[in-house]
Amino acid sequence: MQRVTAKICGLSTPETVDAAISHGASHVGFVFFAKSPRNVAADQARALTLRVPDHVGKVGIFVDADDEAIDQAIRIGGIDTLQLHGREAPERLVALRARHPGIGLWKAIPIRARADLDAAKRYRPVADIILYDAKTPEGTLPGGMGLRFDWALLDGFAHPQRWALSGGIDAGNVADAAGRTGARLIDTSSGVETAPGIKDVDKIASFLQRIAAL
Repeated sequence: MQRVTAKICGLSTPETVDAAISHGASHVGFVFFAKSPRNVAADQARALTLRVPDHVGKVGIFVDADDEAIDQAIRIGGIDTLQLHGREAPERLVALRARHPGIGLWKAIPIRARADLDAAKRYRPVADIILYDAKTPEGTLPGGMGLRFDWALLDGFAHPQRWALSGGIDAGNVADAAGRTGARLIDTSSGVETAPGIKDVDKIASFLQRIAAL
């Protein structure tokens, strides 16, 4: 069976980027969303992505962003994958693929009930990875809230393509998350923080050590 890998999301300092890389993260994530406590500007992201080796994916997180914001994050920020966390329709992903050939495309699907999984099927032709995340309350941030959904909702679900699991996952429950759902890519943000937007190098290390042991 394929080994479990992890993305550490919402990074904003050299120390935490280095911790994620040195402990074996397969991807690192940078948030380009002004309302988030993890938001980074394109030039700030560039200083961080320059520290990332080629074998580690550099993911930019966006919420209904316009072309200019995404263009800057790619051109200046140095990301190689777009993770779309808003209400982007499949057509938006098609347009982004045409605008940025070769870019990776992930689409987050917010989950609270089994019916929410149906949305994943709409993105089968256009997304490289579907990220199942907990649906947050209306009017709050779309991710990074430390919420988890009922993993039993994934039981028996025929995933339309490659997928990842997110939402309230930390070192204490990541083994259960991977074992319960079969997820091979785990995404965490708040699970390695001491406060919203404040990543902790020891928590990153602990989380990735748990991943390596799976």
